[in-house]
Amino acid sequence: MSVQQGWTGRVYEDFTVGDVYEHPLGRTVLATDNVWMTLLSQNVNKIHFDYAYAEKTEFGKPLVDSTFTLALVTGQSTMDLSVNVMANLGWDEVRLPAPVFHGDTIYSDSEVLETRDSRSRQNVGIVTVKSRGFNQDG
Repeated sequence: MSVQQGWTGRVYEDFTVGDVYEHPLGRTVLATDNVWMTLLSQNVNKIHFDYAYAEKTEFGKPLVDSTFTLALVTGQSTMDLSVNVMANLGWDEVRLPAPVFHGDTIYSDSEVLETRDSRSRQNVGIVTVKSRGFNQDG
């Protein structure tokens, strides 16, 4: 594993299996972010917006909608990984190992797992990465 300095504009040939990109921008999650995401996604689970309900749960406070966390980590990675990307082909094995709360600052990194030439498109490469989001406590 080799930690790489961030820079914008990578192309396929710049990616090496084992490289890790520590994405430079962290983002503190606001209650407003969570409200907007629950409205946009029509997520009606009270754990995200009902403070009285959330206080009675094991978490003791509202949880940030997990789709916000996924979107944030994906967005943070674009500077290092995908400025020149043609398309995001998907996500595999999305895991949410810890809750995110209002006030958490989310950081992320990505490790290059595989590079290969596209089988269906000439002059296109496919890069597979494992991205990880984490809060201010690691």
